[in-house]
Amino acid sequence: MVDAAARPRDIADELADFTANKRLLTIAAIAIVIGVISAYLALALLTLINFSTNLFFFQRLSTAPAMPAAHTLGPFVVLVPVVGALIIGFMARYGSERIRGHGIPEAIEAILINGSRVEPKVALLKPLSSAISIGSGGPFGAEGPIIMTGGAVGSLLAQFLHLTSAERKTLLVAGAAGGMSATFATPLAAVLLAVELLLFEWKPRSLVPVALASATAAATRRYIMGLGPLFPVPAHPVFIGPQGLIGCIIAGLLAGLLSAGLTQAVYAAEDAFQRLPIHWMWWPAIGGLVIGVGGLFFPQALGVGYDVIGDMLQGDVAGRVVVGVLIVKSIIWSVSLGSGTSGGVLAPLLMMGGALGGVESWFLPAEGVGFWPLVSMGAILGGTMRSPLTGVVFALELTHDVNMMLPLLVAVTIAHAFTVLVMRRSILTEKVARRGYHLSREYATDPLEILFVREVMRTSVVALVADAPHDHLRHTLRGDGSRGQRLYPVVGRQQEVVGVVTRADLQTLVDDAPGNADAQLAAILKRRPTVAYPDESLRMIVHRMAESGLTRFPVVSRDEQRLVGMVALTDLLKARTLNLDAERRRERVLGAHIAFPFGEKRQRKELT
Repeated sequence: MVDAAARPRDIADELADFTANKRLLTIAAIAIVIGVISAYLALALLTLINFSTNLFFFQRLSTAPAMPAAHTLGPFVVLVPVVGALIIGFMARYGSERIRGHGIPEAIEAILINGSRVEPKVALLKPLSSAISIGSGGPFGAEGPIIMTGGAVGSLLAQFLHLTSAERKTLLVAGAAGGMSATFATPLAAVLLAVELLLFEWKPRSLVPVALASATAAATRRYIMGLGPLFPVPAHPVFIGPQGLIGCIIAGLLAGLLSAGLTQAVYAAEDAFQRLPIHWMWWPAIGGLVIGVGGLFFPQALGVGYDVIGDMLQGDVAGRVVVGVLIVKSIIWSVSLGSGTSGGVLAPLLMMGGALGGVESWFLPAEGVGFWPLVSMGAILGGTMRSPLTGVVFALELTHDVNMMLPLLVAVTIAHAFTVLVMRRSILTEKVARRGYHLSREYATDPLEILFVREVMRTSVVALVADAPHDHLRHTLRGDGSRGQRLYPVVGRQQEVVGVVTRADLQTLVDDAPGNADAQLAAILKRRPTVAYPDESLRMIVHRMAESGLTRFPVVSRDEQRLVGMVALTDLLKARTLNLDAERRRERVLGAHIAFPFGEKRQRKELT
């Protein structure tokens, strides 16, 4: 008989809806602590940005909010971004190259490639470099740096504890979501961003801690930075009618087109910088020069631009400013980001999306002040970052205008569909791909979850009797029925499995040890075989193969342990074959005789 200790757990326990266990409570408790820390990190980053802005543009030591557009430097403003970029280049060269970029691809790479381990110095250098970049006029946002910084802190805390790689990933993402939640007062959008971009799974073991960290960070923000919304807007109509919805489709298509153009521009700039005969530490200075020239002619394009975004949503921006933001911000952002400096992408995308909406308001139906800028802000996020749910919810939480849900859903979905069809990768995953790693962002049910052993097992199996004579063993090896079989179940009088023998061991027994076959078979018999049950999912079998290192199992009945078949690694390919068949094979399920039954009866009467 098969030893009970070798049997898998009862099928009722194995086939639960979710795989979470009590370990979830421990990770959730740690995530709550990380949420509080992330909120204070967000405050520290925003304070650093204000300090840098005051220092670079106004030569004063202050942490009060300051706008680069209000500077009095005249033409010398061109040098400010260059100085900031030179500092960042030195920090990246002699500190850590990981501070280059906008943060989210680096977080993705840490999760997928580095076992969710982030270097301690990144947690210090990333916010500092980003504050210098944005404070010296860089057209970036704080969200990318805070995502990387919060993630770094979560990873560092996890590295001090005795955790698995999956648990470190959860805490890294919890820190990232907490930082974004506190920065923008958008707890739900932060969770969705984590799911769509960072977690690469939808499981309670990760979703619950990340959501708690985001909620904790948002609650902590209330006491240290105040409540949202970050961009209040006038009330918009509950329903906009067919013309408005058609306008949302047009806005989505234009946002998708702009998203594709911005992505290509960023990586075209990066390719151009890589062809330069100078070290990459000097590239940000060249990007800074482009920022400075753009800021000289259009100072509203400098810095984060939260004030400009707010004005566009309030309808307080002139047409010249709208066009200038759309053109100048797009150019300096693409070039500077391609140069490898440090800064986020969400705020610039919001600003350029708002400007696109401002242009659209000239020819699309009038639906209220700030309507089209808000619709295009969400659409540009969904299209550029390929995160449609994040785009919708982020725009809603930034403004608290729930009436915009339907227009945003239409525009964001259209923009997302457009970019998915015309571009292979997003602005985030393209950077990861350029480092030699492919990333698929599609979630689907594993076919191994919904197929069972009974559907793929082989029932035509050669089994050995425990007391088989030597001649029978020799005949079994030479018989046509056992060719290709690598594992032989050994059964007792009631067809119960008492062990297994490999073909190699059996061949050695037959060739080298004729005589007392019964004793010899017992000597090579593995009496505690790993088995499978007909009602087990193939996912469970794959896990068991990975844990045991075996690729073939006897399949036995649960009640009497009687042999009913064999399952091997090659049989599991049938699951993938069925999945491909479901995706590729087209068929007409309902025929015309079902769709038109009365017409068929009439035809029969005419024939008779």
